Amino acid sequence: MVRMFLNGQAMRGGEFHPLLGDSPFLGEVSTAPGHRFFSIRDVCPGLLPDPSVDTAIAGELYEVSLELLRDVVLPGEPPELEFGVIKLADGSPAFSMVLRQGELARDVHKEITELGGWRAYLATLGRTF
Repeated sequence: MVRMFLNGQAMRGGEFHPLLGDSPFLGEVSTAPGHRFFSIRDVCPGLLPDPSVDTAIAGELYEVSLELLRDVVLPGEPPELEFGVIKLADGSPAFSMVLRQGELARDVHKEITELGGWRAYLATLGRTF
């Protein structure tokens, strides 16, 4: 079992949340300061660790099996994201999907850092989950 930080449609109420099966929910958490946040086609978020900023991003922490991670979570992620490790607000590490190296240079993703989370961004679009 590994700890996975989720910050998009796999959070509670999101369309991909059922894919987590019976993975234990460990709580609502946020990243440590030092993260930027982007909307990828308004379909999913992209987290980007960046020590030059002082922002934290809201999400949820789950304990997932390595098999679920390998067989369900990772294959379903968009090509703009890659598997990474981030630091949580309490200083501990967690796995997370992060913006793939080189994606920022493409300059096609809308930065939504100032909103602090995916649910807050969806609200600006008149959408919820």
